Amino acid sequence: MKLQLTVPKLACSVCVNTINTVIKKIDANATVKADTKTKTVSVETQASETDIKEAIASVGYPSI
Repeated sequence: MKLQLTVPKLACSVCVNTINTVIKKIDANATVKADTKTKTVSVETQASETDIKEAIASVGYPSI
């Protein structure tokens, strides 16, 4: 499944690394691409959308 999430707090490479790490804990095979300019995160994963959103929110980056 491919997800496109808007993450308003996405500001720097540390944010990107934190989000990438937490998603990989749920799905080690996930492909994560984050863009700090557009504040979007694209995720290709087998995990559910709810699981991904909850994971990134749990580390301080809720999506809208």
